[in-house]
Amino acid sequence: MVDYKGPALELKCVNTIRAVSADQPEAANSGHPGAPMGCAPMAYLLWTELMKYSGSDPKWLGRDRFVLSNGHACALQYTMLHLTKYGLTKEDLGQFRQLGGPTPGHPECFLTSGVEVCTGPLGMGISNAVGLAMAETHLAATYNTPDHKIFDNFTYVICGDGCLQEGVSAESCSLAGHLGLGKLIVFYDDNNITIDGDTELSFTEDTQKRYESYGWHVQQVDDVVTQLDDLRAAVKTAQETSDKPSIIAIKTVIGYGSPGKQGTHGVHGAPLGKDELVKTKEFYGLPDEMFHVPDDVQAVFDEAIKKNDTKVAEWKALFEAYKAANAEKAAEIERRFAGELPAGLVDGLPKFTIGEDKDLATRKFSEQCINAISPNLIEFVGGSADLTPSNCTRPKDIVDYQKDAREGRYYRFGVREHGMGAVSNGLYAYGGMRPYCATFLTFMQYMLGAVRLSALSRFPVLYVFTHDSIGLGEDGPTHQPVEHLEQLRAIPNLYCFRPADSNEMSAAYKVALESKSTPTCIAASRSTVKGLYGSSVEKASKGGYVAVETDGTADLILVSSGSEVGFCVEAAKNLTAAGIKTSVVSMPCVDLFLEQPEDYQASVLPGNIPTLSVEASAPHGWHQFSHAQISMNSFGASGPGGAVYKFFGFTPDNIETKAKALVEHYKANGPVPALRNRLVFKDNIPEH
Repeated sequence: MVDYKGPALELKCVNTIRAVSADQPEAANSGHPGAPMGCAPMAYLLWTELMKYSGSDPKWLGRDRFVLSNGHACALQYTMLHLTKYGLTKEDLGQFRQLGGPTPGHPECFLTSGVEVCTGPLGMGISNAVGLAMAETHLAATYNTPDHKIFDNFTYVICGDGCLQEGVSAESCSLAGHLGLGKLIVFYDDNNITIDGDTELSFTEDTQKRYESYGWHVQQVDDVVTQLDDLRAAVKTAQETSDKPSIIAIKTVIGYGSPGKQGTHGVHGAPLGKDELVKTKEFYGLPDEMFHVPDDVQAVFDEAIKKNDTKVAEWKALFEAYKAANAEKAAEIERRFAGELPAGLVDGLPKFTIGEDKDLATRKFSEQCINAISPNLIEFVGGSADLTPSNCTRPKDIVDYQKDAREGRYYRFGVREHGMGAVSNGLYAYGGMRPYCATFLTFMQYMLGAVRLSALSRFPVLYVFTHDSIGLGEDGPTHQPVEHLEQLRAIPNLYCFRPADSNEMSAAYKVALESKSTPTCIAASRSTVKGLYGSSVEKASKGGYVAVETDGTADLILVSSGSEVGFCVEAAKNLTAAGIKTSVVSMPCVDLFLEQPEDYQASVLPGNIPTLSVEASAPHGWHQFSHAQISMNSFGASGPGGAVYKFFGFTPDNIETKAKALVEHYKANGPVPALRNRLVFKDNIPEH
């Protein structure tokens, strides 16, 4: 037993956290015991002395936010949620990493009460925390009064070496330093171990100096094994540092207490093993019993729960007083956190009238939607990765969010795409915020991990991706997206829109705003498009519809999205004039179309009429709708947008030529394959 300088019961509590956290991987024969055993002193302090929380009211608005950025250490978080009565039982801990259980292999915010964000991809959690901290400062500036501090919480993070190696954390933490997020406090588990071995293998930078250069307040604590007073003092200093985010580098021993494995990478990602676990518990002075919590240890946490119950009651009384003095603002807070939109909001989205309204690039139609929404939806906040003039995303007459302007609603994310996406997830996770963010579609790949986590986490973040095809022109193939739409469409629980005109853009924003659990990506053009006579918000909200109809049954169908729909409309006129009755289907959102009833899908794309898809993107995915494809099978080229389109065959003339060839092919070679004559297992289609 270590010579502990604090109270014996304190050490017993810490060791119990260590033991119960090690039990979970042992029960599963899978998992990561080392980090939880090393970080247990931090968790003890957070849940007994530092954080405001409520297991009985886990979504209480006044709570502090906690993020376990090194999500592989989730056994630690589950242990704490068990001890503080969030509903996790010993049986649940015994179901660690098991199918259907509430204790998955990495934290999932929609599955386990008390988990704020999904973590596991390293660096993502600390980046989410920046968004959480930004949201707190914004809401405090918007709603707090001198007598009523409704929003007044800290955001605490535990992270490891891996989190600080990932580029996404560098992006978001640089932004956090610029913004001076003083209520963000990071506990850095500085244990010098990664999966490969000692950090000397690959990570020898001076991390503390790096964070100082970001504008963070940096401290170091060398010992949490024999006492916690140094950590207490460091946290107090961090809490009192209001103009900078804080990081505390805490020297820990991974797998502390394991006589044969502590301090080695062998304890990182594998259970201790039965014999080693027995020896470890013997070192802790605890019995060889799985998930054992001594009564006096539980009493410590029960006292912390009781203390926090008082804080919850005090906050609720404060909010009632706030309601009495600020009824309109209080109602707005309640509406925002309930996720409800103001009545009539989507009715104010633009509607395009051909002949009256000007043809524009769809990015400009997106800008019109943003300006229609922003004055009427105060929680609509967002920004761009240093491409505001190109993305057209800044609403009129609002203030930028900055260190001295917390009430601002427009974020200058800088050239930090991945960080931007992760921060946006954190903004949504706080509650009461509807974030959007923007960049060029080709740079979506920088932030794809964050987009994926929006979908996984069921956070309806809005992503605006402009310059959506080879039509952007002169910037060339480094900037011209080809495979990107396919990547986005492949992500479950994600709507990917590529509108062809103003009405379709309004439909995209309508769907995005009304969604409560599905993020939306909107791909918008740089080049001007013409309005479609057959379009409407209502039709486009079904994902696909007949934009140009024929008299009687069509001989040919052209199906397309975005700018290329206009080319198809021109080609259809010529084809019909040549005796091939041609209809045009606009498909702004494949995902949404596939959610429609079978009879509707069949009415739009019957599958037994020669069908040609036209999209300046990779062809994969269009085979389910079309018999042939005009698509991109290479990277693009530098040149004026119109010339590039022509070079790759995206012109009415080429569409007409290929369409005639398709019709002739099936006249000469037998019946048209019935694309809808296939079995689709509906249980494989995600619900939105």
